[in-house]
Amino acid sequence: MGLFSRDKPKIKIQTSKKDSFSGWLKCTNCNELIHANELEKNFSCCPKCDYHYRITVEQRIDLLTDPGTFEVFYEELKSTDPLNFVDTENYPERLKKATENTGHTEAVRVGRGEMNGLPFALAVMDFNFMGGSMGSVVGERITRLIEFALENRLPVIIVSTSGGARMQESIFSLMQMAKTSSALARLSEKKIPFISVVTNPTTGGVTASFASLGDVILAEPNALICFAGPRVIEQTIGQKLPPGAQKSEFLLEHGMIDDIVRRPDLKSKLFTILSCFSAKPEHE
Repeated sequence: MGLFSRDKPKIKIQTSKKDSFSGWLKCTNCNELIHANELEKNFSCCPKCDYHYRITVEQRIDLLTDPGTFEVFYEELKSTDPLNFVDTENYPERLKKATENTGHTEAVRVGRGEMNGLPFALAVMDFNFMGGSMGSVVGERITRLIEFALENRLPVIIVSTSGGARMQESIFSLMQMAKTSSALARLSEKKIPFISVVTNPTTGGVTASFASLGDVILAEPNALICFAGPRVIEQTIGQKLPPGAQKSEFLLEHGMIDDIVRRPDLKSKLFTILSCFSAKPEHE
């Protein structure tokens, strides 16, 4: 499967209701038949092999926040074209198409929500918007969210999925690595927790910055987490990587992340961690 495949189930086996039996899909990973309703009830995880399909930003926010509590911030910040960048098409046209396809204005949505009544700041990246690439506005929204959390002493959770820095913004994109990391350093100085959740795929400049700076780093099963993809590394060093290298299980074994959490268990796990951070000593 390609590095940036959409990870969607294969084409429906049957779309009509001629015999009252429709909506069947074939799992991309195990090739078993699963029903769309069953997949939806299982948080878009295959009930046969537990393969985690990519979910939308809205689904992720609904998964992690209490109903009706999420307040979106900084939607007025939108990308410009500082370099007048053109490849096969110009950058503004790419942004326009991404907005039309996703309904979002950038590759991250940030805001404040509650988890079982506990307030927190949340950023969720959107791989469907230009591969979740990190441009100036992505970095600015995340930085402002961290500063909001700093001012209001709220824990921060960032859910990452990204192809890395956005090439159409060149150095402006790379500067977001330092900017977001600096904001997280200030958060750390004030002893405010930051939990990083990495999903498939998380690569490039996002992995090299905020995604790897969590006080606790969690990952979904079988997620690709790396700076450069396995194909690029193998071509560079002229050797094959070990089986499963750069997947979350490999990174957990080698101490790069703290735990692997199945999607149905993620909210419960995060709430437990946040509760531990927010608990006050008995003598206070």
